[in-house]
Amino acid sequence: MTSTSWRKSSYSDAGGSSCVEVALDAHAAAVRDSKNTAGPILTFGGGAWRALLAAQGESANQV
Repeated sequence: MTSTSWRKSSYSDAGGSSCVEVALDAHAAAVRDSKNTAGPILTFGGGAWRALLAAQGESANQV
């Protein structure tokens, strides 16, 4: 992911203490903990990301 623009999940709690951030591009999705932005990043290929969201009942464009 060359140009990463992180967005906080719309499902984060109101207090902001349990949040993830997601960055999307045409081929992958990256997920990180908003409290530890320098920490590990999970990267999913496009097909894996769509499958994960489908299993959760969400749209591939919805975060």
